[in-house]
Amino acid sequence: MTAEPSQPVPLRASDADREAVVAELQEAAADGRIDLDELGTRLEVALAARTHAELAPLTADLLPVLPPAQPLLVKGGMAGAVRDGIWRVPAQIRAYGGLGGVKIDFTRVECRLRVVEVEVNGGAGGVEIVVPDGWVVETGEVDPGLAGLRNRTTAERLPGSPLIRLSGDCGMGGVTVRHPKRGERRKLQRESR
Repeated sequence: MTAEPSQPVPLRASDADREAVVAELQEAAADGRIDLDELGTRLEVALAARTHAELAPLTADLLPVLPPAQPLLVKGGMAGAVRDGIWRVPAQIRAYGGLGGVKIDFTRVECRLRVVEVEVNGGAGGVEIVVPDGWVVETGEVDPGLAGLRNRTTAERLPGSPLIRLSGDCGMGGVTVRHPKRGERRKLQRESR
């Protein structure tokens, strides 16, 4: 007697999953890809969805019309490079420390993505990545090289916040991932007033 294969169990959707679908639907309506009536209908289904299988059809026909954007390239060179302030985060970033090092600061960015791929090469100057509280950084695909990887972030992910997925190597300069320091936090608070 052979056992029949069991049916796959539908995966439960989280609040973050529902919020991401809602954001994608709102963006599609703003772009004119769906009208307001269709937006309302899809939003009702999205907010009531309990599984990924219920969410998937809501955005299946909303693939971006434009090809994916080129990765953001940040090269440290001799003098170093800093990417900070208010900027829109692309799906892929490549950071090369060179001799002067690279700093990428995500604390004031606009990011609607669930996952951001960041390829690092520490070079001699290293790469420093600053993420807001609640963002999680996955570092399993990073080769520690000579200087190593220092991940000083917490593993607690806030709903709707992106996951930063690091890959590459630390080189001689190393790679540091951290949350804002005390002085940086004070500066952010002053700017938000």
